[in-house]
Amino acid sequence: MKYDVEEVIHLNDLSFIRLCNEKYGINKGIYNTIDSWFYKHGIKNILDRRRYILSFLEFLMKRLKTNTRIKFGHGGLSVRLQEYFFEQVQQPV
Repeated sequence: MKYDVEEVIHLNDLSFIRLCNEKYGINKGIYNTIDSWFYKHGIKNILDRRRYILSFLEFLMKRLKTNTRIKFGHGGLSVRLQEYFFEQVQQPV
């Protein structure tokens, strides 16, 4: 399913969470954890945070070479968030 990122980030909260569940297989708890992690790392604007969330989930799909549900083992979500953030977002100039 292709989508327009700029359109998707403006969905209401429930619709955005449902899209993440349908496309990436993450439940509301995982979504909230990801959202909170980005917020705690300085991404305060909700639209920017949603862009990062979608980018992170696409990053995982490519990294895990899957097009089905994303699964995390114990502590795996934190590790994946750190990998994404420090490889993709915090690249040195």
